[in-house]
Amino acid sequence: MPVAVVTDSSAYLPDGFAARHAVHVVPLHVLVDDRSGLDGVDVGPGEVARALTGRRTVTTSRPNPDEFVDLYQRLLDDGADGIVSVHLSRELSGTWESARLAAREVGVDRVRVVDSRTALMGLGFSVLRAASVASDGASGAEVEDVAVEAAGRTTTFFVVETLEYLRRGGRIGSAAAFLGTALAVKPLLHVLDGRIAPLEKVRTTNRAVLRLVDLAEQAARATGASAVEVAVHHLAAHDRAVELATRLDERLAPPSGCVVSELGAAIGAHTGPGMLGVVVCPATG
Repeated sequence: MPVAVVTDSSAYLPDGFAARHAVHVVPLHVLVDDRSGLDGVDVGPGEVARALTGRRTVTTSRPNPDEFVDLYQRLLDDGADGIVSVHLSRELSGTWESARLAAREVGVDRVRVVDSRTALMGLGFSVLRAASVASDGASGAEVEDVAVEAAGRTTTFFVVETLEYLRRGGRIGSAAAFLGTALAVKPLLHVLDGRIAPLEKVRTTNRAVLRLVDLAEQAARATGASAVEVAVHHLAAHDRAVELATRLDERLAPPSGCVVSELGAAIGAHTGPGMLGVVVCPATG
């Protein structure tokens, strides 16, 4: 068997992508008030959005190492040549650490654990590239290199309705002061060195959509690639996500079209309803 590729639910691969590309997904844990479940399995985007809108408590936690051990061991027992496990930035979650501990137990010579230093489809594109070369018979080292290179070249921008959820989860810290707290301001952020960082502020939702398109175009040009892959994420903002995807398709003409994926709890609990984001990654081939 080829090298197996593993990731976590924060990649938010569009429906069917994981199965189609033989990617194995370990979900993060979610707690809605006193009800626990698995991100994307027991708790979907709709429930997350309703819970947050209703001011219920939504928290997330990393998978425990035993969950990774069970999956790694099963894949190896089934004949995988090795495993490359690619995860959400360790600056944002302890998921990478759980995977690393599991790799130690299973055998670090058989499992390579990658800190993507990113999230969302920044992680997702990295994982899909890794799975593609793995299916072609690449070695574990080669699959790891492809995952790291792809993740390092992705750019992620997003806008939120409020910084309150990011503050509450400790995902943005004192840097949030840069954006202020006025209700009329829509904070625009990006992923920088594995962390969520403020970028600028816009005044309206319509302006936020236009600005995300401009930033995506600038990021695409900066890659120097002849084509880019593009993804749009949202939480309870389907119509705006479709509008953004349409504008990106017109402006950037990604070869596979712009994919749209709604967030679950792993990221959505920290961004809140109304989040809208775009990820740009240089295309291959």
